[in-house]
Amino acid sequence: MWFLVSPGNPLKDTRALPPLGVRVRAARLLLNHPRLKVTGTEAAFNTRYTADTLETLARRAPGVQFVWLMGADNLAQFHRWQRWRDIARLMPIAVYHRPGHGFAALSSPTAQTLAYRRLPEQAASLLPFMPAPAFTYLTGVTSPLSSTALRRAGQRANAAVSQT
Repeated sequence: MWFLVSPGNPLKDTRALPPLGVRVRAARLLLNHPRLKVTGTEAAFNTRYTADTLETLARRAPGVQFVWLMGADNLAQFHRWQRWRDIARLMPIAVYHRPGHGFAALSSPTAQTLAYRRLPEQAASLLPFMPAPAFTYLTGVTSPLSSTALRRAGQRANAAVSQT
């Protein structure tokens, strides 16, 4: 699984974000597992929007059956993303439940638009072989952690270290 650390989110104020390299290193420390790859590919591709990044990935790896994984918090506002319909047509999507976001995600304009192509969770393993658009909603063990909470914790830790 690849984790694409974004240089910035056009829908958020990113002025307070640490530099991309710092966030990539922090994510690698947190997600230290041989089957997980953390990358700043979006910056290397010089793409600003997810649709452009995913198109570039698909073009560079034509034999790979990608599945876009996003949190339910993102599905809830996915219809606001640049070219979200292109993303949905490009590759299947797996949406992972995030605490407090399930209802908003599943009642979102995107979920309603793609409802006819929704796979039951039990069929999620078929997702890489489904033609897009297709999506499934995954439940399971969740974590209340968010990138914002992790950055805050890191800032507190850094402040504590600098005071000693």
